Parts: sequence; structure tokens; C-alpha cells
Amino acid sequence: MTCRQLGGPCDLAHRGENADEVINAQDQHLKDAVAAGDTAHEQANDDMRGRWKRPAKSLGWYVSMKKQFAALPED
Repeated sequence: MTCRQLGGPCDLAHRGENADEVINAQDQHLKDAVAAGDTAHEQANDDMRGRWKRPAKSLGWYVSMKKQFAALPED
């Protein structure tokens, strides 16, 4: 899945064995991009941090990402 598919601003591809690995890769990508001064990723990073602060409210996003991951063709 790409950064954009996960709610970010770019098309960097994240790969993993399962949706959780891809989501964790996106989280790290957002943190690294913002730390490097990439302002385009700030909103997505803020959204990501907010999701982990309110997990019950964010369950819909998480379930949606898992479904999207499951629908992807295998490499």
C-alpha cells in the first residue's frame, strides 16, 4: 500500500506480510518525514498520532485499511 492509500501525501510504497506491518511502516515513514522537515506529511502524521490516542474512535479507519490490504493482489 502507498502512503497516499493510508492517508498520507505521497506514493511511497509500503510492503508487509500483513496490514499491521504496512500500517507500522506508514507510521514510521510519517515520523521520519516530519523529522526531516517534510511539511507535506505533517497533517498525516498528526492524524496518525491522533488515531493512537483515540483507538475506539479510530477502529473504522483500521478496519478499512485491513480490508483494503486484504483486497490487494499478492506480489
